[in-house]
Formats: sequence, C-alpha cells, structure tokens
Amino acid sequence: MRLVSNPVLCNYYLTYRCNATCGFCDIWERPSPYVTLESAKNNIRDLKALGVKVIDFTGGEPLLHRQLDLLLQEAKNQGLITTVTTNGLLYPKYANRLAGLIDMLHFSLDSPIAEEHDRSRGVKCFDKVIESIEVAKQLGERPDILFTVFEHNIHQIPQLLEDICLPNGLVLILNPVFEYNDVGSQLSAAALQELTNWGKQKNVYLNDAFVQLRIDGGNHLEDPICKAASTTLVISPEDKLVLPCYHLGLKEFPIEGRLKTLYQSEEVQKLVALEGKLPACEGCAINCYMQPSFAVEMNKYWWKALPSTLKYNWIKGTWKQLLPF
Repeated sequence: MRLVSNPVLCNYYLTYRCNATCGFCDIWERPSPYVTLESAKNNIRDLKALGVKVIDFTGGEPLLHRQLDLLLQEAKNQGLITTVTTNGLLYPKYANRLAGLIDMLHFSLDSPIAEEHDRSRGVKCFDKVIESIEVAKQLGERPDILFTVFEHNIHQIPQLLEDICLPNGLVLILNPVFEYNDVGSQLSAAALQELTNWGKQKNVYLNDAFVQLRIDGGNHLEDPICKAASTTLVISPEDKLVLPCYHLGLKEFPIEGRLKTLYQSEEVQKLVALEGKLPACEGCAINCYMQPSFAVEMNKYWWKALPSTLKYNWIKGTWKQLLPF
C-alpha cells in the first residue's frame, strides 16, 4: 500500500568535484561545474511545492561550493530538512558560516585508525575529521559519524564507537557498502547479521531494511521495491533533472527554472513509471535511493526500516518536521 505519492527527498549534487579520491566511489572522476545560486533558489522553491521534505546537498564534496551556506539558508527558509555529508577537510574553515543550517551533519570516517582511513580516501583527512568533531561541538552542532561498512573494516565498529562516537556523544551511522558501475562490493551473510546486532545498540543507527534487501538479493524487476524516481529528485551540477536516479542516469532534462512543471510532465512521468523495472535495476541495493523507497510504501521493508528511522529522528529532533501536518 502506497502511503506517500509525492517525492520526499532531493539529492542535490552541488558539484561532482571532490578533494578526495575514494576507491569505492567514482563520482569524483567526472568533470563538473558548480550549481549556481540563482538556479538553486528557483529549484528549492519548486521542491517545496512538490512536497519534498529533505534536501541532501551532496557531491563530490559539497563544501567545495563556496555558497553552501546560502543554499542551506534558502532550504531552511522553505522549511526543508537539510543534510550534508563531508570528508571534513574543509569543515573547520567554513564551520562558522554553516552553523545552525544543517539538520543532519555527517562526517565520513572509514576507520578509527588514521592510516587506514586516509588510505581509503586517497588523502590525509583523518585528523581533519577529528578536528571537525571538536569544532562542531564548540558551535553547538550535533554531527554524526558515517561509517561505510566493508568486510575488511566491520571488526572496527567497537573501536570506532568506543574511541570516537561515545566520548563525543555522536551517533554512529552504519552505511553498508553497495555495488554500482564496477565499484563497491558486497557483504557476507555473517557481516549482515553482525550489522543487525550492532544496529540495536545505543547511539548506533542502521536501517535494517538495507540488510533485508541484501538478503533478498536486492531489487527485482518482477516486483520492484525501488521507488527512486517517484520518491527522490536528482539535480545535477549542470541544473538538469536526472532520471531515474544518479547512478543509472538514463536521461537528463534541462530544468531552466521550471522544475515543478518538468517533473509533472508526461515525458518525465513515463520514465518515473519505469523505476525499479529497467534492466540495470535488477539486484540494485543503493542505499541513498532505497532508504526513501522504504518510507513511502507499507511492506516488509517499511516495517524493517521503521524502528531505526524513528530512533534516529528522535535523537536528532527532526521527527516533528516529518509529520504530515
């Protein structure tokens, strides 16, 4: 049973550029401009009109955009929940400008051991993450640690939790690795069970529907769980609407100040109707599109996702903004 018919999330790619070269990501390899403030303001107003609740300013590295604070302010003016994930390299420099504008601030950390984290990111940034935590706390921010889980680092969850998260009062977000475009990898059944166990711990967030989806072999064309195109609007740095999702990127439509009209057009809605049913959608388990998919249709994944969703939004204080009234 479909509970919400309108899009609820926007993945707004401010740039594909990045100051790191993570081996499990290929976004940074793409040439890219930066989103303009004028186009973003128009789009953010249309996102609100379409019913979007959450806007994720992403990349690449979103802090490379010199007007990120103004983009965040515009989103807050429209009553949207804002989220930013950063590698921390630039956060201490811009933290004062961003203070109070990010509802869900995530610092990426792949290991509690500096050398291992820096190796995974292709740049020395562990110390900047630790510095960013301190700076954020001094400003009254409540950041989280986003830990992308692989087979080779899952054993480090206890150390990361005990040495970094709990002493600083941070939520540890467990982000199971996924495969796309020949990057990423899969997790074993034992690792998935271990993740489920950790997700029940205090100050740990894991969407257990991610685990269930992997157990089930990902999205299936004959009965798709993916609702990427109807739940999530993807806007590129070139000011284009990307369908059905960033990773598949089947078609891009120039927005030109008419996002709402464009999204509701017959041509776009025909592509929306193919979500989860295209050949490349078979077996997909991409977290950033599955999470909103779990939120709009009552099924077993909705029930699996519900406890962790309530837990996290209660901790962050964003639950009131997600209510339908």
